[in-house]
Amino acid sequence: MILGKPLNEDMNLRPIKYKWAYDLYNQAVANTWFPHEIALGEDLDDWKKLTEEEKHAVSFLISFFNPAELIVNRSLALGIYPYIKAPEAHMYLVKQMWEEANHCLAFEYVLETFPLDREKIFSMHLEEPSIKAKEEFISKYLNNMTDKNLDIDTTENKKTFVKNLVAYNIVMEGIWFYSGFMVALSFRQRNKLRNFGSMIDWVLRDESLHLKFGINLILTILEENPELVTEEFSQEIKDIILQGVNLELEYNKKLFPKGILGLNSEYVNQYVKYVTDRRLEELGFEPHFKASNPAKWMSTATDVFELVNFFESQNTSYEVNVRAHKKDEDSDKKESGDKE
Repeated sequence: MILGKPLNEDMNLRPIKYKWAYDLYNQAVANTWFPHEIALGEDLDDWKKLTEEEKHAVSFLISFFNPAELIVNRSLALGIYPYIKAPEAHMYLVKQMWEEANHCLAFEYVLETFPLDREKIFSMHLEEPSIKAKEEFISKYLNNMTDKNLDIDTTENKKTFVKNLVAYNIVMEGIWFYSGFMVALSFRQRNKLRNFGSMIDWVLRDESLHLKFGINLILTILEENPELVTEEFSQEIKDIILQGVNLELEYNKKLFPKGILGLNSEYVNQYVKYVTDRRLEELGFEPHFKASNPAKWMSTATDVFELVNFFESQNTSYEVNVRAHKKDEDSDKKESGDKE
């Protein structure tokens, strides 16, 4: 089973039991990028032309995203990694933790480049009620996983693990983050902050894999522990997701107190409901809101499985060739065989 405290016999990578985790690790390595490769300074002319409402939207997003990436890291390190047995899953989780740190540095780069009030942005997540509520939501489930005496072999604690996984992966990464990505990318749709949009593309590419890993992990745990799949627990999971959605709906009202050209809280919240329905379907639920997608240009980004292929086709020239050494080995073997 994938869930449990790792033992010495769990320290061998091969034979690989969960190929999906190993494949995602290799894709994540291929997707490696660094924030300062993006010429963010070229967006400064656009920044000067933004309205105060547009600048508020960017500042508000960064106020949430900057600490949120490290909150995800805390969830991974303390609430997920210690309770997973498969080495290939550990490999992916380590790469994901590096990516979350890299995203944090990416948003630091935004703060270094744009003339933003750094102190205000750093303190906002501690003062703004709508951001505090989201952080407290995640912390509640994470805190349940950090009990040193937690016995992951019991049915109740397996449920606790899954609930924490749903809160950080499905709600935070799969709904809250996608809501923010859509807002950030909407600027590029209007030919503004194009390099900032490229940065968000790269963050989104990483997050699509995070989401795919999380969904696969949830479904694998439920498949291997069928006693968890009860009507009562299913309702608990759905309630967690919908509670998280309600927090995001309130957050977006603060993000857009007046709205900006082509974008307001009602528009973004319809997108939130649309994405939520997709996440529910990916977990085997029926759609709850039955909302249509108001941002057709984001349709690929709402589907984690299509998104991976989309970015592969758009960014193949950038991917790190993680299998170059394997090709070289194969070539050497072939040449050796030819000589014989």
